[in-house]
Amino acid sequence: MHLFGTRVFEDENETASVRPQKTGPGSAGKGLRAFAAVMLTLAAGVPSGFGQQQQQGTVTTPTQSASDLPAEPAPTLTEPLNLRATARDFSKPAGSWLRNPLKVYLPTTVPGASFQNSPRLADMVKNGKIYLSLSDALALALENNYDIAISRYYMDLADLDILRAKSGQLLQGSGATINESTQGGYTSTTNAGGGPGGVAGGSAAGAGGLTLTASGAGPAPENMEPTITSTIQLERAEQAQTSAFVPRAFQNTDQYNFTYNQGFVTGTSLAVGFNNNRVTSSSEFNIYSPQLDSNFRATVTQHLLQGAGIWVNKRFVYQAINNRRITDSTFRQQILYTVNQVENIYWGLVNAYEDVQAKERALDQSTQVAGDNRKQLQIGTMAPLDVLNADQAVASDKQALISSQSTLNYQQQIIKQAIARNLNDPALVAAAVIPTDRVSIEHIPEESQPVDELVQEAFKQSPVLEQAALTLKNWEISLRGAKNQLLPTLDVYGFYSGTGIGGSQSPDCLNLFTGQSCPPNTYPSTSYGGTLSNMLNNSNPDKGVGFNVTIPIRNRPAQAQQAQALIEYRQAELHLEQLYTQIRISVVNAMYALTNDRALVQASIAAKDYAEQNLDAERKKLHLGASTTANVLLQEKSLAATENSLNQANATYAKDRAALYQILASTLQHYGIDLTDAATGNVKAEPVVPGLVAAKPGNEPTTAPPATAPPPPPTTPQ
Repeated sequence: MHLFGTRVFEDENETASVRPQKTGPGSAGKGLRAFAAVMLTLAAGVPSGFGQQQQQGTVTTPTQSASDLPAEPAPTLTEPLNLRATARDFSKPAGSWLRNPLKVYLPTTVPGASFQNSPRLADMVKNGKIYLSLSDALALALENNYDIAISRYYMDLADLDILRAKSGQLLQGSGATINESTQGGYTSTTNAGGGPGGVAGGSAAGAGGLTLTASGAGPAPENMEPTITSTIQLERAEQAQTSAFVPRAFQNTDQYNFTYNQGFVTGTSLAVGFNNNRVTSSSEFNIYSPQLDSNFRATVTQHLLQGAGIWVNKRFVYQAINNRRITDSTFRQQILYTVNQVENIYWGLVNAYEDVQAKERALDQSTQVAGDNRKQLQIGTMAPLDVLNADQAVASDKQALISSQSTLNYQQQIIKQAIARNLNDPALVAAAVIPTDRVSIEHIPEESQPVDELVQEAFKQSPVLEQAALTLKNWEISLRGAKNQLLPTLDVYGFYSGTGIGGSQSPDCLNLFTGQSCPPNTYPSTSYGGTLSNMLNNSNPDKGVGFNVTIPIRNRPAQAQQAQALIEYRQAELHLEQLYTQIRISVVNAMYALTNDRALVQASIAAKDYAEQNLDAERKKLHLGASTTANVLLQEKSLAATENSLNQANATYAKDRAALYQILASTLQHYGIDLTDAATGNVKAEPVVPGLVAAKPGNEPTTAPPATAPPPPPTTPQ
């Protein structure tokens, strides 16, 4: 198992605190303080399993010793952490009760997506053409590419999960993935890391055709979002006379009830109820009318086994922070993928561009041969069949040029959709893209490094391994949560309440002993303030403690959940080890490919030089009458084939070199790409791609097809 050497949890110093509540006058404050002291004493006596806590940042693998760990290094975290497309941090609330209490109830706003190209692209369209270097293409892709633009939102979604987890809610996930909707390039054979489960369909699928996982297993955290519930009710009732002793009565009841609920990361919940009734009645049996009845009840409940402790109730926060880091890593992987894809598209454009140039040269050569043959035919030194052969070669070269021009036009459209966001501008659509860079086959430092060093570099920098290691940590958190859920439920609770009665003596009050109306001031009047004082002065207390115990006899669901979490943890371990093996093989394969590509380029250069010399010699022989038109045309085709092979070899070398950088996850360092600029879409400094040379000056090919009019028929000499 490969775990990070850095700290695991971002909020490792964060602790929960409960601010003391203000109490009323009299002895109520003493009663509440005494009640709080009792609860703290009970909490202090909780057994060691209360929190099931380990020191944060030192999570170890279950049932696995340090000596069993493989020797491969753990990947480093993506830097900088917490990338953001804007300055807004969605992991924090949109408003504050202290600054603007109403803002927390208003919908938030997210700036609309831009569908316009960055100014950099408009500045590059000159005279109906776009002279595009590879650095320009990469900068434009970082600013305009849709795959990257969509990936930026994943980071905000991951921040929202942190905000949600801090309130004690379940995670929804950011859905971060590698977007591959840009056409062109190729798909990497190394997939992103992740955990098992979530696979749709299959014979072993569960309800709804979905295989659910044990991710997030464990007791539900306390709801740490404080809530206030209020009920205000005005009731007017008329009671019919049911006996001679109960006359018809009228009763007006006004209720003003409030309840406050909040959970805490220790596994503690607080519920405070404050109820007020004002009853006006014509009943002779009521002492007060109106009668004021106020009471409060505070109840504190503490989990002692299942759901107890800070770690258990904050585990979703830890997972959300890990998920945020996974999202950062996924964004870095998206940049690596898209940059590599755009570079592949660029070299495909270069290959198509040079192929059109080669096809134009071949057509010029065959046209010249056909023209010379026709002149020789007119003076009687050339046979008509040789002229027809040359004309057929011209027609064949025209067809090859048209096909090559179609490929070039397609490659131009492909690179435009990769580096532009809006292709509705006719000037942009019609603009020809002229690539200005060519690959150099000079040795790069990686080619002289030992393969093992490159493998270790890939292990340290690979975002795929980083994601898999973080995912493994999330599975470990889920496993510990599932273990906690195996415990019985044992809660201790305590409550304290007080009641206050007051009001004015009812004018209909009846003395049951004398049968006469109650004399005035028989029952002293008490105002609402006096009623509240009676409620808080401990004159009518109600207090106590208790325990709630729930013991599942067979506990089969929790056992299955814990076993599933452990099995999926083992799967994640194997998946991580498998990725190390895959990356090692990918690095070795990339090095072999690069060595083979260099040799192929050098061989193609030698073959092209040889074909050029052969063609030149064959032309001289033809002018001296020692060769035939067929031999010259054959050498021209051979030269065209070697030029095509050289173009393809150069493009293959360039693509495989970029693929090596992607496997090593060193593309950003090699090209000088700032990940923060990529996250904001505002590229301040263009990438600088090493290993390039400027294109040689020459005629720019056109995508306009050549004339297709048939050549004039050969004439026989007079």
